[in-house]
Formats: sequence, structure tokens, C-alpha cells
Amino acid sequence: MQKDWFEHRLNMNRRRFLGRLSLGVGSAALGSLLIPDMFSGLGAKEQEAITAGLPHFAPKAKRIIYLFQNGAPSQLDLFDYKPKLQEMFGQDLPASIRNGQRLTGMTANQTRFPLAGTKFQFKQYGEHRTWFSELLPNMASIADDLCVVKSLYTEAINHDPALTFFQTGAQVGNRPSMGAWLSYGLGSENQNLPAYCVLLSKGAGNGQGVYSKLWTNGFLDSVHQGVQFSSGDHPVLYLNDPEGMPRDDRRAMLDQLASLNEMAHDEMGDPEIEARIRQYEMAYRMQTAVPELTDLSKETESTIKLYGADCLVPGTYAANCLLARKLSENGVRFVQLYHQGWDGHNNLPGEIVGQCRDVDQASAALITDLKQRGMLDDTLVIWGGEFGRTNFCQGPLSKDNYGRDHHPRCFTVCMAGGGVKPGSYGETDEFGYNIVNDKVHVHDFHATVLNLMGLDHEQLTYKHLGRRYRLTDVAGEVFNKIIA
Repeated sequence: MQKDWFEHRLNMNRRRFLGRLSLGVGSAALGSLLIPDMFSGLGAKEQEAITAGLPHFAPKAKRIIYLFQNGAPSQLDLFDYKPKLQEMFGQDLPASIRNGQRLTGMTANQTRFPLAGTKFQFKQYGEHRTWFSELLPNMASIADDLCVVKSLYTEAINHDPALTFFQTGAQVGNRPSMGAWLSYGLGSENQNLPAYCVLLSKGAGNGQGVYSKLWTNGFLDSVHQGVQFSSGDHPVLYLNDPEGMPRDDRRAMLDQLASLNEMAHDEMGDPEIEARIRQYEMAYRMQTAVPELTDLSKETESTIKLYGADCLVPGTYAANCLLARKLSENGVRFVQLYHQGWDGHNNLPGEIVGQCRDVDQASAALITDLKQRGMLDDTLVIWGGEFGRTNFCQGPLSKDNYGRDHHPRCFTVCMAGGGVKPGSYGETDEFGYNIVNDKVHVHDFHATVLNLMGLDHEQLTYKHLGRRYRLTDVAGEVFNKIIA
């Protein structure tokens, strides 16, 4: 016991000494002259209260709903119409087009790369004559609300690094996700709900896993981590009071726990202790807010019809789209919906039909619903995956059955609302293999999204391990063409 107490006091003193020493003698002396109470310090809670919700400039969007299609939808079967692939069906992709691009282990041993034109019909829709596949009739019907960017690219060629890169700006782990950065930069609009919520659903297609590192806070305070909602009777696990514990007792217990944590913080100076206090308080407030949010009994028949009958089945894509609208309506800053099942290596035509049936109506319904409620102008909706699909076939090829491997060189992301201009942007070559204009790297995409939220991606930084980190690392340019 005495040894533990001694180590605790030693740790406290070491932490305080190094924390003060890191300021430097000169800067500390200057700071004490300019700001006499500098060393009294503000806690993390007070600091964030001052800066949270203050963007760098006037934002076009206040919140984001990100419909992430996990597994990489085939842009060639949905958005990027290429008649050349139909004309050359079964012929080899010219070596000059592939230009030695590295391949995944699934196609690296192929001796031929036969071109596979889509079996699905395409038409142009809306004022901007944007191309859509017959698989997405509902999204095509709102073409004039959609900004379709066909020229995204990434370096990652496999799912995990590509998925992690898209969510965190790095292919390695332990970096804050996009939602965590927005929570850190802008805070929450509703003190009874987290700034960042995560919803999961799965289609009938070949699925790729999702995991908590995709919505991690990384090295930011843990209050910025995404809160995952489940499809069971308890949408947020461990939120309810234990059986037999009255509400007043729960409140008294939290007050006592907060008092103990505050004493520990006074001694240790660890900001994570304050984060823990805030998390307990958030969980207490969510006990009232979450059941009301997940109750669909007050939704109108027209709303249910708009999203489809599946919206009444917890855990489906449609139900999560409706819940995403409700979360956004109640002040949640960033809602991330992951829908698995897009990994079309084999029998892509068969699988993609089911996937599109799952997501088409609900995706269009969400945008329509937001627009009807006057929310679309300041809500940015994003739809897309981690990379694209190859124009050549993986495995046996026929008109009605083909597979496509991973393709990082070009893919499509759709956006709506939140200050983006409708229409089609970026262009790929006639083979749908390389980008010919308006290349948009993942870092550029992140920079643009932050810009729409009123944040300068170069200024949104956090010092960790001796350097300043940001979502866009050391790169990124805003793609101004799509900003209204």
C-alpha cells in the first residue's frame, strides 16, 4: 500500500515537472509576464468550451452524414459509363493503359486482363445530364441534388489500408478518424448526444469487416471517439441503469465518482480523467435522449413509405438512414453509416443487384427527407467506398457474370447538400482506368470536406509525440470546383 502511494506521488510529480518544463524557461518567463495566471491553467473541459463550435471561417455545412459503402462499389456498373468497354468486351486491356500498375494477389498471376463492360443499362438524368445505371433509379431521380465526383484516387490497393486511410487520413492505425477531428474542431450541437455516432449494416453481398479503429479518437481525448449504435433492444450498450438501481441513486453515484475523479485530476493533471468525467455525464444524459431518438412510432406514414418498409427493421440500411436523419436533426455533428457487402470479386452482377436494392431507395430518401425538412442546405451527405473496381475481369468472364478486382486509380463518390454544386465532376479515360482531369486524392477529399464545415485543414492540428498532426497529414488541396 505504501509502495503504491509512493509511486502515485512520484508519477504525479514527474508528470507535473515535465509538463511545466516542456514550456521552456524562456517561454514560461514571458508567458508569466504577459498572462500572470498562466500556470493556474484551464481544464480541458473549459478550453473546449471556449473553442468548440468556432469554425475558422463561415461554414456551408453544419453536420455530415457519411454513407460509407464498405467493400468498394463498382463505379463502372453504377456511375462511370464507358461504351468502349462494351465494344472491346473480352479483349485484353492494352498494356499502355495499365502501365505496369501493381495488382493485388488475386489478379497478379493472371496472364490476361479481359475487358468487362457492364451488363447494366445507363441513362443521363437531370439538368446536368449525369449518368446513372439502371441499378440506382431512385438516386437517378434526384440527380439535380447530387454532386458526382468520378476522379478520386488513392495509393492503397487492399481493403484495410484503404478503408483506414479514408477514415483517418493514414494507412496505419491510431490516428483520429474524420468524425473525431470534427468533434475536436467543432464540438457538439447537443450536450445530450455525442458529436460523433456510428451505425452498422450489412447487405447480402461479399462483406468486408469493419472495426472500432475506424471511428477511433486516436491520440485525441476519448470524448471524441465515435459512439456505436447497435440494432438490438439497447442501441447503446451498457447505457441503462443496472436492475434495481433507482435513478436518484445513479445520480448520487455519478456525483461521488466525479468528485473522486476530480481529486485524481488535481493530483495527476491527466486530461483523460476529465474526459472520463464528461463521458459518464454524457452517458447519463443519453439515457433519456437515445430511447426517444430510436422510437419510430412518431414517424409519419409518408416518411416510412419514403424510406421503405425495411426502415422499421432495426439494423437495416434503411433503418440506419432514418436514424441518421434523426441524429442529425438532434444536433449530432457527424453520423457515419457503414454498409458492408460491396466486395465484388466474383458474380458481381448478381451481388450488386441486391446491394443496390438495399441502398438505393433509402439513400435517395434520406436526401429527399432532409430537403423537405429544410436541412439539406447545411447537411453534407456523402456516399462512396474506399476505392474502385477494375475494368478487366477477375476470373472467368461472360456477359452475365464477371468479377472485378480492387482499383485505386479512379473511383466515384457522390455528395449532396452542405454547399456542394450538383453535376458531374472529374473524368476518366475511355477505358475507365486512369483519370484524365480533376484528380482528387483522398487528402484533397478530406481538405474539401473540412472546408465545407468551415475548417482550414492546415489549421486543424493536434500536437502529439513532438509534432503537429492533422487529418490531411502534410498534403491536401481543396477541390473548389464542387463548392457552391
